Amino acid sequence: MQPLQVTQLTCEYRRNPVGIDVIQPRLSWKLVSGRRNVKQNAYQIQVAAAPELFDTQLIWDTGKVISDQSVHVVYEGAALESRTRYVYRIRIWSEHGQHSDWSETAYWETGLLTPSEWTADWITASIPRDPEQAEPIDMFRTVFQIDGQVSRAVIYATALGLYELSLNGNRVGDALFTPGWTSYTSRLQYQTYPVTELLKDGGNALGLMVADGWYKGNLGWQTQRNCYGSERAALLQLHITYEDGSEQIIKTGDNWKASEGPIRMSELYHGETYDARLEQNGWDTWDYDDSGWGGTTVREHSKEILIAQENNPARIVERLQPIELIRTPAGETVLDMGQNMVGWMHFSVEGAAGHTITIQHAEVLDKEGNFYTGNLRSAKQTNVYICKGEGVETYEPRFTFQGFRYVKLEGYPGEPKLEQFTGCVITTDLETTGHFECSHPLINQLQHNIVWGQIGNFLDVPTDCPQRDERLGWTGDAQVFIRTAAFNRNVAPFFTKWVRDLKADQFRDGGVPHVIPDVLPQDTHSSSAWGDAAVICPWTVYLSYGDKRLLAEQYDSMKSWVDYIHSQGDNTYLWNSGFHFGDWLGLDAKENSYKGATPSDLIASAFYAYSTSLLAQTAKVLGKSSDAATYESLYSKIKEQFRNEFVTPAGRLCAATQTAHVLALMFDLVEGEQKKRIVQTLVELIEENSFHLTTGFVGTPYLCHVLSDNGQHDIALKLVLQESYPSWLYPVTQGATTMWEHWDGVKADGSFWSDDMNSFNHYAYGAIGDWLYQVVAGLDTDHQSTGYKHIKIRPRVGQGFEYAKASLESMYGMIHSGWERTEQGGWIVSITIPANTTAEVHLPDARLETLLESGHSIFEAEGIYNRQQLADGVTITLGSGSYQFTANL
Repeated sequence: MQPLQVTQLTCEYRRNPVGIDVIQPRLSWKLVSGRRNVKQNAYQIQVAAAPELFDTQLIWDTGKVISDQSVHVVYEGAALESRTRYVYRIRIWSEHGQHSDWSETAYWETGLLTPSEWTADWITASIPRDPEQAEPIDMFRTVFQIDGQVSRAVIYATALGLYELSLNGNRVGDALFTPGWTSYTSRLQYQTYPVTELLKDGGNALGLMVADGWYKGNLGWQTQRNCYGSERAALLQLHITYEDGSEQIIKTGDNWKASEGPIRMSELYHGETYDARLEQNGWDTWDYDDSGWGGTTVREHSKEILIAQENNPARIVERLQPIELIRTPAGETVLDMGQNMVGWMHFSVEGAAGHTITIQHAEVLDKEGNFYTGNLRSAKQTNVYICKGEGVETYEPRFTFQGFRYVKLEGYPGEPKLEQFTGCVITTDLETTGHFECSHPLINQLQHNIVWGQIGNFLDVPTDCPQRDERLGWTGDAQVFIRTAAFNRNVAPFFTKWVRDLKADQFRDGGVPHVIPDVLPQDTHSSSAWGDAAVICPWTVYLSYGDKRLLAEQYDSMKSWVDYIHSQGDNTYLWNSGFHFGDWLGLDAKENSYKGATPSDLIASAFYAYSTSLLAQTAKVLGKSSDAATYESLYSKIKEQFRNEFVTPAGRLCAATQTAHVLALMFDLVEGEQKKRIVQTLVELIEENSFHLTTGFVGTPYLCHVLSDNGQHDIALKLVLQESYPSWLYPVTQGATTMWEHWDGVKADGSFWSDDMNSFNHYAYGAIGDWLYQVVAGLDTDHQSTGYKHIKIRPRVGQGFEYAKASLESMYGMIHSGWERTEQGGWIVSITIPANTTAEVHLPDARLETLLESGHSIFEAEGIYNRQQLADGVTITLGSGSYQFTANL
């Protein structure tokens, strides 16, 4: 039997993080055991400055702590120091009396913990520029000497703009689009890079490239620029510690030099222009002649806003080869990548000096098979490369990204070969945690599209789309998709960063901008279902990861949002004023309108109730009993007023739309006979539409949940398996490889829904994934014991599927729930529960007396208790372990 082990140690969700500024970081671990029903009874954590000091000089030793907590254990040792590595190890005792050996050693390393430690100066290039125009990127350099044996060297760097760092001709790190996009006026990330191995005895050189990026480049569809400032700048400190304990600091200042280089223009929306003839080979090395370079100017800018990297960095996570070279009817040369992706193209070419190659990117071909860019609006998505004429040359951009499947080549010399081109897929590098698979190939493709929609749009912020002149962190899109996202990837650091920016950009009266970070004109804000991200997103992170600290951090923001709603309109228990997006892109919208037919005040009041209920639950979790009582009372009054305003005594809703009925049910706004009638009316509305949906952004995420939760799972299955328009599978039948913004982005005849707003990589409708994982495969967390500490397993064996299975690498370990039909008409359910958790399992239509586990009677199986026969099946409680249940119906 496998011995009890402590594995996968993490600090603030990451393994061995470098450069964090959390004063009391949280430690988590997982248990592995060869037996069933294993729970932790106690733990011990030791922290030291080095592994060899564990037995002699500890910084923190918890001793044996009687507790089953193995997630988010707060460090409570001596105050942490800046620029210091802390190593730790953990051992545990189980309820069975077993104890583990010490785990392998892990570590975290602090960054600069106070602004006063930033002694470097912000510098800008002393080059005359037009602040209203895209311009060549800045290149900075400095040289320095190493004299002695280096023990450790670490760089701390950031920029106003996007930067790339090099040392002695070597790129430092593999993170892209640093320092990331935050609410730059109040929060600016810096990155930490260990660089000891890149230093050389004697002369060394540092190089920095800085581009416009989100800081001052073109953002939004109104051609706005300079949203945060009109001047790029860089800030860097290199701390070199020698073996004798002495320290040398290299930092940005007016002694650095600056120049322009081969990147003549780089814009997030429009692409990059690179003139290889202007390359300055060796510009970031010691012996480069920089006599022709200009100087730098010290700039005043706050260092109080600097924070360590919070999110995972963006990286190239996959490389794709084109699957076909196409000659379109219009005579265009086009590469098909086979997948709608986000990133850029790497290519090789051999051409004469000055020869220009233009590469344009698009998501789809038009109905004639020609290259189509209409849906990009003003975004050019075009990279231009000018050859230097010195044999085979290679190129890929640095400070731009494109959303595309198809690549149009112009000016490429000779016959292009597929192997000369590679698509570099770029996203925030999040740990893959969830997998879903079933017997229906189109549903599997739908899951593929959901995942790739998330990959493409989770590039530092949760964007609506990655291709047109937008790419903004729309709050509505983020809140409807966050639970699905949290299954597919570990998004806890990603959304921690984003909701902190939401809090930073929130208005004083509690209102919430439509996009975070906020770069839109402030003529409207605070739409229902969009601003509610202030409450829904922190709550969902808590639900998925048990992160109570984030709830506490965001509590004032959550409360301010609900109080803002409470202050609106002429009825404090309804929300009947202000601007709202409504059921955005609902198919029951009036002609020439994007808003569905569901009344805005019904939607707003429903979300008012929902956010208030979540806030009351949050107050309870945080021990704020007075607030909990206040908001529970408010929720009750909103529900009562909602029924008075929108529901007749007989249970008829004032709006005969699918979305109105879905929201009333999803947010528990109706009860008893009213609820029964609303369920039946929703079914009738779906049947009248030949089992098709009419919902938009607001109703769609909840539609199938409401049906399955109210005895209409067969109707939910018919909706999801529907292949004709409008449905989730219609885009799949049209060859989609990501989620679409519109149900009919491409119509059956090959024409397009529109040019002005027709993204083919828009994850919002991918929220159906949450239903696939939770309901079809049956894998969920208990909402009272969050973060999958207590797991809910309730697979739904339904028509249209022969099997379905989901697995999730939770904070405690791997969870699996899968079912398959047997030839005899029964089913087999496979379940895995990680150590230190329990699960409540409902097995449909099963009978206790005939139910088998691994071929034996359920009454003989280890790890099973609380067996209960119900009318619709068997409910049992499981301890950890792997199980296989068989029922012959």
